[in-house]
Parts: sequence; structure tokens; C-alpha cells
Amino acid sequence: MTLPAAVVSFVFSVAPAFADLKICNRMSYVVEAAIGIDDKAATATRGWFRIDPATCRVVVQGTLIADRILLNARALGVYGASPIPQSGSDMLCVAQDNFVIAAARQCRSGQAQAAFTQVTPTQGADGNLVAYLAEDSEYDDEQARLAGIQRLLVIAGYDAAPIDGVDGPKTQAALAAFLKSRGLSPDIVGSQNFFKSMVDAVQTPSATGLTWCNDTPHKVMAAIATDDGKSVTSRGWYRIDPKTCLHPDVTGQPKQIFSFAEAVDADNRTVKLKDRPLNWGGDRQLCTRETKFETNEQTDCGARGFSATGFGAVDMSSGGKTLRFAVP
Repeated sequence: MTLPAAVVSFVFSVAPAFADLKICNRMSYVVEAAIGIDDKAATATRGWFRIDPATCRVVVQGTLIADRILLNARALGVYGASPIPQSGSDMLCVAQDNFVIAAARQCRSGQAQAAFTQVTPTQGADGNLVAYLAEDSEYDDEQARLAGIQRLLVIAGYDAAPIDGVDGPKTQAALAAFLKSRGLSPDIVGSQNFFKSMVDAVQTPSATGLTWCNDTPHKVMAAIATDDGKSVTSRGWYRIDPKTCLHPDVTGQPKQIFSFAEAVDADNRTVKLKDRPLNWGGDRQLCTRETKFETNEQTDCGARGFSATGFGAVDMSSGGKTLRFAVP
């Protein structure tokens, strides 16, 4: 599966800030949101608020007095290299895990800058203020939920494409096969925890395809490369949180798959053991760079702004392979 470049838009209009503030997700991704409150000379941030497709979550309760409200959103690591670009001009501090930062314009250890977008929420029928996360597809709630299910089915290895929020026999067959393989009742599809069940399923080892499992206490960033016989395409980065697994998206039937991964700390610096980077790769030199990337040109990496990185070949002859990353 190739992740499209989803564009986050914040639907808003002028409204007085006197009620609870909710963020509603009309995207096909399970997201984590962070808010920024800019009041006079102080700017505070808080996150992460997990929001499933077609659901809303209160992020501020009661009267909100602020000069500006700002918002940042990220997709779960299960979706691979972040498909949600941020175009905001306010660079504020966030942390990898749940956080509250009082002075969010000066980052400390364990914090990093992220782009926040100013929003002016609408006032809903219930009197609360609402900001919407949306894609170019402009899904309504029902379409966003179905597209979110389709996307996770594809990641889990089931043929539910295209991811369009439109129901049909193909989507229903893929969903039925998924439920049967996990021993789940069809009734769970309508439950509030269904997306959690799907994400958990995607983050467990599979008998088919490639699975990465992070057995370390560190965050692991991984990259994959595929050889289709004509060219080699390398792509990254995929975030794999501690004690979780991830199925990277692989399209077609490549002749060979390669993998590289490294452990990073809270400041996204490579973790070292006895002065050696904690990583898992091999001898095949392929191009990577620090930020999100995808390239099918593997020569002159340095001249093109990339780095040559040692990938390891993955033996997929049995149809499935689980690579476990552990501290030696």
C-alpha cells in the first residue's frame, strides 16, 4: 500500500470561546492531536489526544480564554512514514508521549519543535466549539469511518482497496476475512473500540508479509527497500514504539526486500551501546535521509542530499518474516 499525501485542513469560522473545545476527525487515519494555547506572552501546549475516524474528543473543558488556539495532528506509527504534512507557521514544543508544556516556545531535553496551525473553531449545536481534521477527499463522518477501516485492512494484508470510503462487496469480503482470522464477532464493527482492535491486530506478527517488532525500550525508526527487478526503491521512516510490531506497506510482488532500523532517544538521536549505534541492517548500501523520504535512485546518495545506509536482505521465501529488534 502506498500512503497518499493526506492534507490536513482545519474547518473553522469565527466563534466566541466560552464552551468546551472539541476536535473531530474526518480523516481515514487514527490521529493523535496536540493543542497550543497562546495567551498574551505565554504559549502552552498539551497532547496527545487520540481520535479515531468519525469521532470527536474534548481537549479543553469549560471557558477558554486565549488570544489564539493552535493545533497539530499526527497519524499513528502504524501508518508508516507520516502521511500528514504540517503547514503551520508556529513552531511549538511537543514530546513523544503525553505531555503538558507550560512554556512551549523554548524546548527542553526530550522535547522537539512541531508545526502548529492557528484555528478558530465553529460553534456546534450543543454550544461547544469544534475544529475538524479533514482530508482533500472531504469525507463526511460515515465515509471517514469506512475509509479508516479500509486503510487498516489494507495495512493488515487484506484487499480492501481503493481507500475511498465507499462500501461494497470487496470491502465487506476483506472485513469478514479479517474478523474471522482474529476470531472477532461481526458485532464488534459498530463498537467504540473497533479501531483499537484493528490497530492492535496490525501491530501483531503476521504469517504473511514482513513484520517489524520492537523488543527494545526505545523508539525504533525503520526503513524498507524493494527490488522489482528494474530498480530499488527505499522508503522511510516508520515509527515503531517499544513493545509493538508494525507491517510496512509493500506493493506488488518485489523480487527482494531489504530492511534497516535504528533505535532513537526522546530527542531523536541515535541510541548508542558502547559507542556503537544500536541499529539493525546489513551490507547493501542504499539511500536514506533524516526526514521522510522515498527514492528509486540508489547511486551518488551524498550528491543528492541522501546518506548511504547499510540495509539487510530479508528472506521472504516462506511467505512471511518477522524481524525482531532487541538490545544485544
